[in-house]
Amino acid sequence: MEATEDKRDMVSLTGKFNFNPKLGIDNPVLSLTEDYDFSESRMSERPRFCLLSKEEGGSFGFHLQERLGRTGPVVCRVDPGTSAQHQGLREGDRILGVNNEVVEQEAYAVVVRHIRASGPRVLLTVLSQSVYDVARALEGSDARLCPTLGPGVRPRLCHVVKDEGGFGFSVTHGHKGSFWLVLSSGGAAERAGVPPGARLLEVNGVSVEKFTRSQLSRKLWQSGTQVTVLVAGPEVEEQCHQLGVPLAAPLAEGWALPVKPRHLQLEKGPQGFGFLLREEKGLDGRHGQFLWEVDPGLPAEKAGMLPGDRLVAVAGESVEGLGHEETVSRIRAQGSSISLTVVDPEADRFFSMVRLSPLLFMESIDPTSPGDTSSASLAETKDLQIGDTTLSSVHCDTRQCFLYPGPGGGYGFRLCCVAKEPHLFISQVNLGGAAARAGLQIGDMILEVNGYAVNGENDLERLQQLAEAKPPLCLKVAARSQQGLEAWIPPGSAQDWALTSELL
Repeated sequence: MEATEDKRDMVSLTGKFNFNPKLGIDNPVLSLTEDYDFSESRMSERPRFCLLSKEEGGSFGFHLQERLGRTGPVVCRVDPGTSAQHQGLREGDRILGVNNEVVEQEAYAVVVRHIRASGPRVLLTVLSQSVYDVARALEGSDARLCPTLGPGVRPRLCHVVKDEGGFGFSVTHGHKGSFWLVLSSGGAAERAGVPPGARLLEVNGVSVEKFTRSQLSRKLWQSGTQVTVLVAGPEVEEQCHQLGVPLAAPLAEGWALPVKPRHLQLEKGPQGFGFLLREEKGLDGRHGQFLWEVDPGLPAEKAGMLPGDRLVAVAGESVEGLGHEETVSRIRAQGSSISLTVVDPEADRFFSMVRLSPLLFMESIDPTSPGDTSSASLAETKDLQIGDTTLSSVHCDTRQCFLYPGPGGGYGFRLCCVAKEPHLFISQVNLGGAAARAGLQIGDMILEVNGYAVNGENDLERLQQLAEAKPPLCLKVAARSQQGLEAWIPPGSAQDWALTSELL
């Protein structure tokens, strides 16, 4: 049977079915007229796994788009010649999982956050949207389509330090170029958490899948007195084989790693926090946000901040790839109590070597151990010396904005509607997107769309047409002050629709 939207990836079913019109053309549901086995094995396409790597200073090579009125982002474009294309990611794929996190029912922003937090490598579990819709209809809305590894049954990243007995393992060579480690009882590898009978997957962030025995020996010799290995025990191999999950580094748990990210909790005093945030080039040549001028005795230092620390997350959300102003905005949005995650230069070098984000190993941190989470008191501080980005507090006359879609097909803004109010307004503008370039600002009220008046909550159908309108998109807007916006919108009363897409 053919689907109405994506014929290429539609699941093939046998038996006699009738189309169920109740849910509409966007979610075609097949109702059974004869007995049928709903098991997953009868579906022609299972979830696929795409292990993506960022090009140096680049991206994974795909664009993710949020759709109006529907949960779950969809891949709207795959750039040719990129990791995304080489690994089989396709336009129309829905993201079910990011590494070992199930995100199939999560909001667009949450999925983007997980992908960005993964750093230079990410494992995506995907399914074409047409197949996903059919599977949801057959299995039920509560069914989980994304396979995950069980607790404690994941590949391990282990840091082994030589002792008088060496690394404490020998290597055996198996079929298809695979290597397994034979451990010395009580040796360095065993103490570092390497499980018995482990398969060797990577050495210092480099896959050994295609290595010869001599190449592996040379790689281990070049490591000197310390080596970081990615390994998988027999039970991990078995579970991954059953689920079809690749033995991928972004799934790893950290064991006895020499470094770790640090949590800093700062309480703002009368004069500020007491540190400087500066954008600089990091070890990998990409720009990052670094912490400098940490004043002795002030809250930043008392929280454990060190000059040269790189900021990797604000309030638990990755800031990798964000510009200085957007990072500053996220810090300021926390108010007088800010939560930062940082790595020192040694940790930065380690995670850069293994090509994994330090945020993947936050769960490996023992929150009860000293130094993992620090806080600053309300002692004397000075102003946080970072650029200020504030919303305009003045009313403006109406104006017209002409928008052309970005590379991913989105316009880069979010619309919000408040119940029982007659207006729509802009609740989010993506930095560098089409909306930002056209001059749209948070709080702008939408008066007209392509010459048609918009009256608010009852214009959902018109909103649906926004994404389909032929560019340019012409919006007539009026500005509203930030104070007026906050007074106008009671907490929790707004409903959002978005026209966004992002390059990841």
